[in-house]
Amino acid sequence: MIVVEQLAEVFVELADTLVDDFDIIEFLETLTAHTADVSASASAGLLLADPHGKLQYMASSAESVKLLELFQLQYQEGPCLDCFRTGEPVINTDLNAANERWPLFAPRAIAAGFQSVHAFPLRHRHRVIGALNLFSHESGQLEPTDVRIVQALADIATIGLLQERAIRNSEVLTEQLQSALNSRIVIEQAKGALARMHGIDVDAAFVMLRQYSRRENHRLSDVAHAVVTDPSSHPDLTTSR
Repeated sequence: MIVVEQLAEVFVELADTLVDDFDIIEFLETLTAHTADVSASASAGLLLADPHGKLQYMASSAESVKLLELFQLQYQEGPCLDCFRTGEPVINTDLNAANERWPLFAPRAIAAGFQSVHAFPLRHRHRVIGALNLFSHESGQLEPTDVRIVQALADIATIGLLQERAIRNSEVLTEQLQSALNSRIVIEQAKGALARMHGIDVDAAFVMLRQYSRRENHRLSDVAHAVVTDPSSHPDLTTSR
């Protein structure tokens, strides 16, 4: 059962990101991390449709989930794809019983240590713009109340992307989504660069990047771009210790 006090803190932090110039990637990374925490799932990931309606990887709470999300996209099979296509949640799915439904994805997810999976649509009225995925090491089920809360978190992500002050027409939406996808690529490059510089894994590198951005009050995507193009501009982050 999701703890009310913990959930309240999540909504407050997510609301704080909805400012005039909020960072989409930071917002989605925060969302996936907190959704995994409050739902007692091991990890969460998020896919977002690009301007052509094709799903792209955007955020995850762990590198293992990122790889599974990319696997879904490569083979066009998995819970996020089903959720996106139908606009309906895919919940309480036992991966050990899902070989017929997802013959490629289910064994891959089990091999990564997961036993169950859920997916929730990022939906605005009749338009689905992405999907939020939850992976668990256990085969237990989400309670109905928890299902509604996770869907509410997915709805917050949708609101954050489609808020009226930033999205006034389809052209602006297209530009914003494309910008987010471009930022995602740079962040992945920065994670790899920091991992090599400090001899750490990419999950730890992302934590380092994110903590530095918050501490210095810089946009996550801006710091990532600097790490890739001009590492010396942030010596406290890029200097190997």
